[in-house]
Amino acid sequence: MSLEFPHRPNRHRGLLIVYTGNGKGKTTASLGLALRAIGQGFRVCVVQFIKGAMRYGELKTARLLPNFEFIRTGAGFTWTRTPREHREALRRGWAIARDKVSSGDYDLVILDEINNALAIEGFPIDDVLPLEEVLETVASRPPHVHVVMTGRDAHPRVIEMADLVTRMEAEKHPYDEGRRALRGIEF
Repeated sequence: MSLEFPHRPNRHRGLLIVYTGNGKGKTTASLGLALRAIGQGFRVCVVQFIKGAMRYGELKTARLLPNFEFIRTGAGFTWTRTPREHREALRRGWAIARDKVSSGDYDLVILDEINNALAIEGFPIDDVLPLEEVLETVASRPPHVHVVMTGRDAHPRVIEMADLVTRMEAEKHPYDEGRRALRGIEF
């Protein structure tokens, strides 16, 4: 005889998870977590900052999975577009991310590369991606919502607020030997 338990809401507050550091694997780790969550019936949303129009493999996969929304908002690396274009992309991306985190419609929201965005120093971003608003949005999210923030240079206040922080450390990378990014491995 099989016992089935009715779905019970998580009695614990959703976690704030941070993947940061100079090593490869922050986005990859967050997407691995997304696959795990989807396998457990979670609704997942990824809002991707910074990264541009490159055809990443994860975008193709996201279209195939149930309960998985993947939204790209970035204008690309900061040296590839004007500050005005990046500021507009950050403004648009943050509006979407804030709504997804606050809506309660998702069990896991991944803010991919938001740490990089918050660390931009080449042009002002405080009015389009205000750190205080990011922290307040994450702190006041619905209780069941887990949030992942990825990207290098996580702000000390983000790290302090987080429940789990993993710092990716660069030890060795094929780029160091002049090798190009590999399809299926890097993108």
